[in-house]
Amino acid sequence: MKWSLAELNKFRGTQVTFNEEVDVSDSLLNREPSILKITPVKVDGFIDVDPTSYVAHFTMDTVVTLPSTRSLEPVDVPLNLVIDEVYMTEQQLANLSDVSEEEKSLIMPLEKDLIDLKEAIEDFILLNLPLQVLTEEEQHATELPKGDFWHVVSESDYIEPTITDSEPTIDPRLAKLSELFKEDTE
Repeated sequence: MKWSLAELNKFRGTQVTFNEEVDVSDSLLNREPSILKITPVKVDGFIDVDPTSYVAHFTMDTVVTLPSTRSLEPVDVPLNLVIDEVYMTEQQLANLSDVSEEEKSLIMPLEKDLIDLKEAIEDFILLNLPLQVLTEEEQHATELPKGDFWHVVSESDYIEPTITDSEPTIDPRLAKLSELFKEDTE
């Protein structure tokens, strides 16, 4: 998944298509310890070569095995992503005049005369890992896990008691004092 700029410039004004399977398991397992396993990534797309930039548009499909966030059991999570990346050399970036700094921050500057999509594939997989992973049984369970001295509380159950707790309650020891204030106001 690497192309030199000299090789790509031969296709200036056209598209370079690709359809490959990439193994990123070693690198991702080192970068993210929560990943238990990942299947080879199927990548299909093109690089559009024009004088001002190199635009990569591709889809990727893979299955990442992650531990359940509730029980730590392995769960297969399919990832189907569409990626658009704009690459430019330092010279091409310097020639940009009508582009805001915010838009420039979205452009990937090329440090070498080489486009390596494997890095983009790895980064997008890591950025799209879900924060909550549940097994099928955990998704359909009506009762949350509990133990002897603990239990899991849903967000709505957690918020509900705090709303009732926020209502003012009178300390029974001070209840007699409130009666005195009522008599004074009459």
